[in-house]
Amino acid sequence: MSQPALTAEEMLAWNDRTTQTWQDLVETDPGILLIDCDVYGVLNIGGLLQHIVAVETRYAQRLAGTTETPYEAILCSTPAEIFGAHRAAMEIYRSELAKGGDWDAKFEFQTLTMGRARASRKTVFFHALLHSIRHYAQLATLVRQHGFKPAYPMDYLLMGIEKVD
Repeated sequence: MSQPALTAEEMLAWNDRTTQTWQDLVETDPGILLIDCDVYGVLNIGGLLQHIVAVETRYAQRLAGTTETPYEAILCSTPAEIFGAHRAAMEIYRSELAKGGDWDAKFEFQTLTMGRARASRKTVFFHALLHSIRHYAQLATLVRQHGFKPAYPMDYLLMGIEKVD
């Protein structure tokens, strides 16, 4: 008997769709980047978006075994910078998935908050993408409190639901 499972490709698709919702909203009103935000100790939404794409970027680079971009070098002044970094990270994830390999293999890496750590490639992959989704949910509450409404609900249910009349 099989159990339901979310695939890596499905997770990437949900992350991309959710990110596109945020890109559309921020491009419509870039002033959203300046709204005060106390999540993760940042000053504004631009800072939290930087944190989101920095985690995506740095974990993608860790999986690929390439040099990590310094956190502060992840640009976040404009929607193009923020969402360009997201797209670049997603290409690395897709490339790593295409290579296959042992996703249960563990490797060591340096974190900003825990120091040296070890985890499986699978854990790192899903952490990075679910981390983004979690923070986007926090941002949804924050922007609604400031009178903005994302055009698309971000629930996973909407990735596969069909309206029945």
